[in-house]
Amino acid sequence: MEIEINLAPEEFKRTSELKFLPFGKIFTPHMFIMKYDEDKGWHSPKICPFSNIELHPAAIVLHYAQTVFEGLKAYWGVDGKIRLFRVWDHINRLNCSAERMCIPTLEPKLVFEAIKTLVLIDKNWIPREKGSALYIRPFIFATEGTLGLKVSREYLFVIIASPVGAYYKEGFNPIKIYVTEQYIRACPGGTGEVKTGGNYAASLKAQEIAQNKGYTQVLWLDAIERRYVEEVGSMNIFFYFENELTTPMLSGSILPGITRDSVLKLASVLGFSVTERKIAIEEVIEGIEKGTLKECFGTGTAAVITPVGKIFYRNKDYTINRGETGEVTKLFFERITGIQYGETEDLFNWTTLLE
Repeated sequence: MEIEINLAPEEFKRTSELKFLPFGKIFTPHMFIMKYDEDKGWHSPKICPFSNIELHPAAIVLHYAQTVFEGLKAYWGVDGKIRLFRVWDHINRLNCSAERMCIPTLEPKLVFEAIKTLVLIDKNWIPREKGSALYIRPFIFATEGTLGLKVSREYLFVIIASPVGAYYKEGFNPIKIYVTEQYIRACPGGTGEVKTGGNYAASLKAQEIAQNKGYTQVLWLDAIERRYVEEVGSMNIFFYFENELTTPMLSGSILPGITRDSVLKLASVLGFSVTERKIAIEEVIEGIEKGTLKECFGTGTAAVITPVGKIFYRNKDYTINRGETGEVTKLFFERITGIQYGETEDLFNWTTLLE
């Protein structure tokens, strides 16, 4: 399908200097949109000026949360070229999420062309400073106007983009995370392994409690025993125990993060002993107390690598590595961002050049 292009007026394409960017507050002048109808399939792809979307008050997404999304980034490289990081993996994961939520999948090449075209039209909105990027948000949602729990027969696929700086106000500095035993994020057999809105809505109450107590994010435990570490609200989690780098194994309730996978692949090249396994919160606390847990960090597209300096568990704070960013955490941050900005050799062909 050919993408129809309708450009915004010239004045909306001019931008001031993109510095000190809040995450997800500013949007580029254009967006991609495509419709789905049961009798026609996906059709009418177009890029148009960024605008509000009109919905039927009974749209299925509003009542039954049939929606999925992705998040990836475009970077200005040090060589002046625009790079997408692991774009095909994000597209494949979007389709995996869609399948789980009974949403019609998309032709990957069309999704790539939509992302590429949108990014190149709005390329002046890609920040040039290291640590900044253009965050790209593809999402699909059910639009059929009907009450009653059912699979929708109509959908919209939309891509919007936002120039962003650091995800957390702390930047690349250690954050504090709060372990909750009262609430759960997901359970085996549920939707925890896909990017759907309901997962994030379910996390809001515990996140609010954590932030009110001065913590940045929630560290979730498993739904059955409330004992095994799963992930942080917006990130997967890694622990560096002496000479072992480990992360919770994928169990059906943990999102298979693309940055998580990048760390696992890089670890093997960098000579780390790396494992994916069940990690009890008691093991983490004991590791901190005995000094065998050397570092802890989160991974995700939005923040890339985020050092964790403190964990709150059962009314007590536990400090990791004196609350400082460790050398292993720095190494993975530098390697991944080096690839993203074209400073480091891309051994895995993760980047796609747009121009």
